[in-house]
Amino acid sequence: MSTTLHRRTALAACALAGLSLLPQAQAQTSAANVRLLVGYAAGGPVDAMARIFAPALAKELGANVIVENKPGASGALAGELTSTAAADGATYWFAASPTVTIVPHIQKKLKFDAMRDLTPVAPLLTYANVLVVPQASPLKTVQDLLAQARSNPGKVFYGSAGVGASNHLSGELLAHQANVQLTHVPYKGNAPAMNDVIGGQLQMMFDIIGGAQKFISGGQVRALAVTSATRNPMLPDVPTMREAGMPGYEVVGWMALYGPPKLPAAATERMAEATRKVLATADFQQRLAALGYAPWPGPAADLVAQATKERAMWGTVTKGIEID
Repeated sequence: MSTTLHRRTALAACALAGLSLLPQAQAQTSAANVRLLVGYAAGGPVDAMARIFAPALAKELGANVIVENKPGASGALAGELTSTAAADGATYWFAASPTVTIVPHIQKKLKFDAMRDLTPVAPLLTYANVLVVPQASPLKTVQDLLAQARSNPGKVFYGSAGVGASNHLSGELLAHQANVQLTHVPYKGNAPAMNDVIGGQLQMMFDIIGGAQKFISGGQVRALAVTSATRNPMLPDVPTMREAGMPGYEVVGWMALYGPPKLPAAATERMAEATRKVLATADFQQRLAALGYAPWPGPAADLVAQATKERAMWGTVTKGIEID
C-alpha cells in the first residue's frame, strides 16, 4: 500500500471516530450547562429563590447553572417548555407548587400535566402563608374574622397575587371549610395587595411569611394565624390556623425540581444528589430560614406523594374557578 493511501486511510478512520464520539461530546457539553426554567418574572419569590439555589447547585455539579425566566400560563409555561426539552440533563423546571397542584384545575388550556408529562427529580423547600389584617382592624383572631364574614356575607375582601395563586386558594379553603362568603380581589403580585391591606382597602390577606414578616414587625399589619400545621420560627407567637379554631386547615407551598419526560436515571440521580447536598449546607439553610422557608430534603417519591395529595384537595376547593 502506498504512503498516500496509508495517509488517506488514517484520516478517514479519524473522521469516523470523531463522528462516533460527537453525540457523546454534545451530551457532555449540554450537561455542563444546566438551565433552571422559572415560570415567573424576575424579582418575584420563586425567581429570587432560584437565583439563591443556582450558584450553590453549580458548585455541587461543577457546571454552569443559568436561571431563565419564562413567565406565562399562570407560571406553567416553564413547565410546558421543560416537557418538550431534550432529556439530556441540561434543562429543569424550578417549579412552585401552585403550578403543579392548583393551576391544572383552573387553567383549562394547559398543554401539559406536570404529574404525567415530567420527571420528578427532587423536592427543595416548603413555605407557609400567614393571615394578616390591617393594624387598625378591630379583628384580633380568626374567629373574629369569621364572625364578621357571617354577619356581612361577601363584604370581607381579601387580596392575592392573582387567580390561582397560593394566597388566593388559602382564602378559598378558609371560606370552604368555615362555610362563609369571602370576596377575592386579585392583584398582579403580592406587593400591591399588601399595600391595600395596610391602607385598609382590604380586610385581610394571606401572604408568604417571608414577605409579610417585615410588615408585621413594623406594625403595619397584624398576624392572626399561619397556615402550616406547626408554628413558624419567624413568628413563634402567632398560632396556626388549627390552633385558631380551624382543625382541618393546612396550606403549605413548596418548590421542587422537575425534568423532561424520560430523563435518564443517571441524570435524575445526579441532580437529586446535588440538590440534597445543597439543602444540607448550613449557609443555604440559614438563607432559607431568613426568608421564612424550610428545606425539604427527600426522594422524588415524597414529591410525588405530596403533589398527589394536594392536587386532590384543591380539586374540591377550585370548583367554579377558571382562567384563560
